[in-house]
Amino acid sequence: MSPHRWPIRVYYEDTDMAGIVYHANYLKYIERARSEMVREAGIDQAEMRAEGRVFVVARIEADYLRPAFYDDDLMVETEARAFRPARFTMRQEVQRGETVLFRAEVTVALTDLRGRPQRLGPEIATLFARS
Repeated sequence: MSPHRWPIRVYYEDTDMAGIVYHANYLKYIERARSEMVREAGIDQAEMRAEGRVFVVARIEADYLRPAFYDDDLMVETEARAFRPARFTMRQEVQRGETVLFRAEVTVALTDLRGRPQRLGPEIATLFARS
C-alpha cells in the first residue's frame, strides 16, 4: 500500500512572530491529512458516528526535526499500518520537498460513543489498503 499524500501551504496564521510554524499546527496538519485519507479510503465518518462508532487518537509520538516557514509548500504523507483488533497505527511525515520536517507515529482506536473499544473488522484494513 502506498502512502497517502496531502499538500498544504503554510499561511501567516500558522506561524509565530518569527514566521516559523507554531508547533501545535503540525498536529492540525496531520489530523487533516488523516481525515482526507479516511475519506479517500471510502470511510464515511459521519455514518460511522450515526452507527455509534468513532475513530479516536489514543497516542501520538512526535519528532520536530526542522522548522517550516510562512508560505512553504508542504506535503503530509500518511501510511496506515500495524492493525490490531481495536486499533492501528499511522506513520505521518510533514515534508518540504525531500526534507522531513516533522514525523509522528499516531495510534488510532475505534470506540463507541462512550469510549469503549470496538473491533475494527477486516473491512477497515482492506479499505486502507485500496486507497
